[in-house]
Amino acid sequence: MAKEIERKFLVREDSWRATATGQRYRQGYIATARLGHSVRVRIAGDSGYLTIKGPSQGLTRAEFEYAIPVADAQEMLETLCDRPFIDKVRYRLPVGDILWEIDEFAGENAGLIVAEVELTSEAQPFEKPNWLGEEVSGQAKYYNASLVRNPYSKWPKE
Repeated sequence: MAKEIERKFLVREDSWRATATGQRYRQGYIATARLGHSVRVRIAGDSGYLTIKGPSQGLTRAEFEYAIPVADAQEMLETLCDRPFIDKVRYRLPVGDILWEIDEFAGENAGLIVAEVELTSEAQPFEKPNWLGEEVSGQAKYYNASLVRNPYSKWPKE
């Protein structure tokens, strides 16, 4: 079974931009459940994907991702997915032996920037770059599926 072990952090400053490369992602959710299950359709550049995720247990969850024709992904986004879509640019940035993915959201989630790292175990050590802010791993409001239901633009401002 495929497993995803992921830690998420807010991003506190922009020094990462100097060497990161980005790609636009557009994604929607066909189904989400309170138990943490989700079915996602994503277009990344000129590729389409269908992803099924299970509920989190600690930092780990089941994840199954399949490449699909981009035309199918587009049709699913337009006819099957909840609105608003998740629109973001995902930047990739290696730090030491770890590849960081930094998501800069647009649309109704503009202003939110989250960095994530996928690990091989929950206890795996990794270097934390100086641009990382607060860890938000396990906080459901930062899940992309949650941002469809409760976009960042609607969060109370502190």
